[in-house]
Amino acid sequence: MSLRYHVVSIAAVLLALALGVVLGASALSGRVLGVLTSDRDQLAGQVVALRDERDAAQHHLRATEGLVAAGAPSTVAGVLPGRGVAVIVAPDAAPADVDTVAGLVTDAGGRVTGRLALTDAALAPEQADALRALVPRLLPAGAQLPTTTDTGALTGSLLASLLVTRPGGTAEQPTGPEATTALRALADGGFLRGAGALDAAPADLALVVTGGRSDPARDGVVARLTGEMDRIGAGAVVAGRTGSGAVAAVRADPALRSGLSTVDGLEGPSSRVATVLALREQADGRAGTYGPAAGRFIPSPAAG
Repeated sequence: MSLRYHVVSIAAVLLALALGVVLGASALSGRVLGVLTSDRDQLAGQVVALRDERDAAQHHLRATEGLVAAGAPSTVAGVLPGRGVAVIVAPDAAPADVDTVAGLVTDAGGRVTGRLALTDAALAPEQADALRALVPRLLPAGAQLPTTTDTGALTGSLLASLLVTRPGGTAEQPTGPEATTALRALADGGFLRGAGALDAAPADLALVVTGGRSDPARDGVVARLTGEMDRIGAGAVVAGRTGSGAVAAVRADPALRSGLSTVDGLEGPSSRVATVLALREQADGRAGTYGPAAGRFIPSPAAG
């Protein structure tokens, strides 16, 4: 046998092997492609079904929230008879939330005794020294500040002393002009906006409204401010939009959570109604957590 014969034989074997591999791969790829195509079609069908379910759920939610919004005034009617509510507004709060909840307080038979807006400076760590120096000079006679350097607690104690009644009449309440003068001094210092006239009678309860931002340093100030207003007055609620860091800060602190009521999802009608119901709960000496993240909107009935 010649060398040429061996070369031709080997080439024929390699060619046959290559052809077999190609044909086998083609048949296999066809079967795999068929399976993948079937899986793709099934997944596409599932996506369409899930999208339809989502759209139906959103439609149902919008209809439900519309019904809640329409019935909100009657839902809260008589919940806060004669109760005064001081509203403190955080810098990131949505005006629509504040306006709507304030209106519901009125629908509930309550009265908004004042509406004050905190500025960014009131929550900024770099302004803490200036605020700590100012607060003691504005404290009304007979009131005492907590033994702390925390600006949230100090500011909350001052605001509570100016805006809310003390249960049991344990301290003299400042007059309207005195409170207004102190609040204007805070505004002149850049820590408040909207420090205008207050209701002739002080508030029973405090409502702190926040937005949906999260900043741990500032959120802690708002949380402790609300805690002091609750400690001095008859109760306090902090309510914010989905993602509110201040609401989360209160819920993460056992001491604050035991006394304060919190509401998340304030952009929705259900949470706005829950805020008014939470104020009533505070007036009754109880506390709770409400909103979509909390999983409930209506306080449990008082035992008795």
